[in-house]
Amino acid sequence: MWESEGPIGRWVSEAEAMAIDLVDRDDEFVATVDLPGFDRDDVDIQVTDHTLRIEAEHEKILDEEEERFIRHERRHESTKRSIRLPGEVDKDGVKAQMKNGVLTVTLPKLETEEARKIEIEGT
Repeated sequence: MWESEGPIGRWVSEAEAMAIDLVDRDDEFVATVDLPGFDRDDVDIQVTDHTLRIEAEHEKILDEEEERFIRHERRHESTKRSIRLPGEVDKDGVKAQMKNGVLTVTLPKLETEEARKIEIEGT
């Protein structure tokens, strides 16, 4: 993905295109994702036990014959990221909200059983 920086563009990594903050709270992980220019219908979220995958895609439909473009870069835009979660999550309890191009995904942690001591049998 290119980003304009003067007459010569610079390469923007996928990580820069979709910035993600992941916070570990007591009973949940919270991912805050920058998706400027995307609406909630443009975004697809998938969760497995240890992975959060986010894809966003939209297409700008313009009548090119009516416009006199000097530069036309906004036709189609897509981005995707997968991040590994530090623990298992309750997939059924995941919630997402989007406001002003910022997606917030709340991922409840899956309860894990406490380790228990096992006695060795025998003499």
